[in-house]
Amino acid sequence: MDSFDRKALALLLSLFIGGLVVAALISSKIIMVAGFAVPAGVVAYSITFIISDVVSEVWGKECANEIVQCGFITLVMTSAIAWLAVALPAAPFWNGQESFSAVIGSTPRIVAASLVAYLVSQKHDIWLFHFLKSRTNGKHLWLRNNASTVISQLIDSTIFVSIAFWGILPVGEIILGQWLVKMAIAFIDTPIVYMLCYGIRRKTQLSQIA
Repeated sequence: MDSFDRKALALLLSLFIGGLVVAALISSKIIMVAGFAVPAGVVAYSITFIISDVVSEVWGKECANEIVQCGFITLVMTSAIAWLAVALPAAPFWNGQESFSAVIGSTPRIVAASLVAYLVSQKHDIWLFHFLKSRTNGKHLWLRNNASTVISQLIDSTIFVSIAFWGILPVGEIILGQWLVKMAIAFIDTPIVYMLCYGIRRKTQLSQIA
């Protein structure tokens, strides 16, 4: 792996981890997008599927799975540190404990939902992406990008919403809304995946020639 490859992969890993952590921290809030009720982390989390597809396409299945494993470890660590920050006694002059706890101290259900949904959906996304790649002899990137993301996002939405909000919020409505929004993002991000894959491969070839 040359210098550009390492920098590109490091940047994508950083964006992947950043999107994952942000999504986990803000998903306890339910927002409205185009009339659908969805967790606030929907856009940030969708970014991780774009990146995993690019990494799968350029660097392969093994590398993509390693990034998913790094993300899982990061989620566990982030959750532990967040809980510790909430549990530690506040300074006598600081009055924001209640608000801080409400935003940062995600309930065990939401954390468990995030971890299970993330691991299952991301692993499935990578598996289906490479399954379709092998069946199409490496052609039709748009097909494996969209098909793997759409199906995996349905799995993710179903697992996350069911574990996090069952018995509290209208689960069916939130699953449907989240999935539809994620599908729209998946279709929109296809040109981005093409541009990233093309740009990384082209720059790598030029650097190897030089």
